Amino acid sequence: MKQFTLTLRKDIGRPTVILDNFFYLDALLDTGAVLPVWVRDEADLKAIGGVPIAFNQIFSGFGGLTKGTLYRIPLFKCGDLIFPNFPIIASRIDLPCQMILSATMFSKLIYEIDDYHHKLNVTIPDKESNIRNLKVEDKDGRLHVLCTGEETI
Repeated sequence: MKQFTLTLRKDIGRPTVILDNFFYLDALLDTGAVLPVWVRDEADLKAIGGVPIAFNQIFSGFGGLTKGTLYRIPLFKCGDLIFPNFPIIASRIDLPCQMILSATMFSKLIYEIDDYHHKLNVTIPDKESNIRNLKVEDKDGRLHVLCTGEETI
């Protein structure tokens, strides 16, 4: 097993990690989210390598159905996790962070939100990989997400 720890911000009151190996972005952990979501200006997403691939995509979240633009980031890092061709939907809302990390990103991993010590602890079991493939599929007008691991690097 491999483990790593990310720091949670102390001043927000929600589990928000600091992605110190990816532009020092702040990312809210949402254990109920299926899709990762960019919640700030899309120009900022493009500045970190985001490329739009589909417009006006309907997805569920934020209390109902909403629309956003689906982007890909060529290489996204979250601690020791590496996501090539990372899909993220852009839908601007007012949150004290740049993005939302979805539970699907941590599929088949062990993660602990340690609010007392302000840490996110992630364990990658031996049969899993730190390289994660997050795939978004459109089925019947709804976006679905799968996450699989590749061989460990």
